[in-house]
Amino acid sequence: MHQSINLWLYFLIVFGVIVLPGLDMAFVLASSLVGGRRSGLAAVAGIIAGGVCHVTMGVLGLAVVLKLWPSLFNLVLLAGAAYIAWIGWSLLRSKDGFHFAATPGQARAKAPATTFYQGMLTSLLNPKAYVFMLAIFPQFLKIDAGPIWGQALVLWIITALTQAGVYGFIAILSSRTRAWFDENPRGGLITARMVGGLLIAAGMFTGIEGWQAM
Repeated sequence: MHQSINLWLYFLIVFGVIVLPGLDMAFVLASSLVGGRRSGLAAVAGIIAGGVCHVTMGVLGLAVVLKLWPSLFNLVLLAGAAYIAWIGWSLLRSKDGFHFAATPGQARAKAPATTFYQGMLTSLLNPKAYVFMLAIFPQFLKIDAGPIWGQALVLWIITALTQAGVYGFIAILSSRTRAWFDENPRGGLITARMVGGLLIAAGMFTGIEGWQAM
């Protein structure tokens, strides 16, 4: 297969995987609603940075270890499920919801650096990423197409740009709703509870899958 066709096919697959709702998208959405555009984009940057670790893992063959030791993969899956459920629980218990009118006693949104590291952690605990590295990524590394590290770098750039486009769009779109939440605190509270419930449901679904596979 011609290398350009190979890369286009990889992009289409990556785009299809990224647009499917998952832990990364949920974290970007929650970060944008809570902390605004800066927080949302910091979450996107953290998730992209986490992708570097996934690519490195795939090239070094650590994915093989996960494949030979399935229980390790299931533990990662459970950890990711617990983490996203914890974020959902935090939103569910929130008294202010997505209402952020400036008041002296109100807690500030997390610093972008904190959100960045949490985004990286979310990416590293995302089971969908490990499934991708095990089943799809190695198929696009061709022995006769040049150095493996060079090919992996190109594939990561495609992945990172796709994540930036999809998740960045979600972050900006979500952050623009904050003005409405400031004017409608009850609506913000209800929305926060709904998003929190969805995150908990997603975490439970992922956790049950991991638990049954152990």
